[in-house]
Amino acid sequence: MIKLRLKRFGKKREASYRIVAAVSTSRRDGRPLEELGFYNPRTDEVRLDEEGIIRRLQQGAQPTDTVRSILTKQKIFEKINA
Repeated sequence: MIKLRLKRFGKKREASYRIVAAVSTSRRDGRPLEELGFYNPRTDEVRLDEEGIIRRLQQGAQPTDTVRSILTKQKIFEKINA
């Protein structure tokens, strides 16, 4: 199963995350299938590859709870249903 989840990177105590598509059994920071965006929780900066995310969701990828909330705030699910 493919999951959309966060991959941590950055300095200690200054984490940022990449939103990636990865096989659910792979490690958190392992090699992803595809990088689909960026999230910085300290500044709430979000950059997304909307076409890639929509494509992965239509293929059946399941977002984690945190990624689901980020996508909801960015109104990605509304674009899928439209």
